[in-house]
Amino acid sequence: MSYLEPRGGHPSTGGRASGPSDAPAPSWGTPTSQEHSDTTGAVRGSQPPEPSWAPRQGPGSGQGPGAGQGPGSGRTGGSVSEPNWAAPTAATSTSQAEWELTAAEAEAEAAAQAADEAPRRGPGKRRAGRDGKPAKANGRAGRNLPAAIAVGTGMVLVVFASLFLWKPAFLGVIALAIGVGIWEMVRALKVAETFPPLVPLLAGGLLMTGLAWFYGPDELLLGLAATLLATLVWRFSEHKDGFRRDMSAAALIAVYVPFLLSFGVLLGRPEDDGAQRVLCTLLCVVLSDTGGYAAGVFFGKHAMAPSISPKKSWEGFAGSIFAAGLGGALLLYFLLEVPFYWGILFGAVISVAAVTGDLAESMLKRDIKIKDMSNLLPGHGGLMDRLDSILFAVPAAYLLLSIIAPPG
Repeated sequence: MSYLEPRGGHPSTGGRASGPSDAPAPSWGTPTSQEHSDTTGAVRGSQPPEPSWAPRQGPGSGQGPGAGQGPGSGRTGGSVSEPNWAAPTAATSTSQAEWELTAAEAEAEAAAQAADEAPRRGPGKRRAGRDGKPAKANGRAGRNLPAAIAVGTGMVLVVFASLFLWKPAFLGVIALAIGVGIWEMVRALKVAETFPPLVPLLAGGLLMTGLAWFYGPDELLLGLAATLLATLVWRFSEHKDGFRRDMSAAALIAVYVPFLLSFGVLLGRPEDDGAQRVLCTLLCVVLSDTGGYAAGVFFGKHAMAPSISPKKSWEGFAGSIFAAGLGGALLLYFLLEVPFYWGILFGAVISVAAVTGDLAESMLKRDIKIKDMSNLLPGHGGLMDRLDSILFAVPAAYLLLSIIAPPG
């Protein structure tokens, strides 16, 4: 078996060897019981003997028994002495030049890693990606705008298709949204060591949706009461600690998600113009969100609620009211034959309710220390991160339209 020559040559040559090796010839030593395993884990004596110029650990290097007494000293037992450039911890037959190159590469790699991690510590800096280029950042509003627009448009189209193509499908869309919203809320509250029961909340959400669709607002209140009662009995049967904490969270979820969203079902109930009522409400919410985003990006300077939602500004809030008021005036005039001034009021009220709902969810997420309810929707986070504005807007729309444009 032949051994590879050292690639770097003697230090006096200053580079890699281009001619015959200047290393001493291999000397086969007699393995003893005191020899230890090399870096590959194989015990010496069971493999072919090492060449005499392979590094050994010994007292001279402060590593262990069985090696020379120091650089340039001979081996115990009459073996050929090590070259004085042998790496004290090297496990293969490398030359001094190669060893120094390896150390330099390790230092360079450590420096590169430190440079990659350094931007994470500084505020306002962007972390470099794997290819060395800065990672892409979201817009000033803190979201992936193309993905957010695509997902939001898709959701609106699904709702409108269910309203105008086959109206009973709208009930299924609302029920699905309620189920996903309840699941996200229960999942998010686990971060705060709160465990409201999921099953009775899901069943109660479906019950409230059906009662609102087939009977009306009074029966919706009965559905809420039945949901709270079922949750109470379910939580009693679990015999766990934290009863008051979990029941408070369950009551919050029952009111916040299925009860408020069921007003969207009440909006769509009228046979003649129910779809138009839902359409006006959702479009005003979209206009409020879009107007607030645009005004906040271009004109936003004064923070509206920095401790709750740092991205919101008073300029953006004004843009929300303006866009929703103008859109509400046009929508209600052409779809529900409501005078312009009532439409402006409707749009402004919907905008205020939508922004309030957004801030309420932001405050909840900050309280339980999460960024998004989930990651189901690209550009939005979870479904609840998209429904936060709608949850407060649909009850306001139902009550206001019952006054300015009563059904029938």
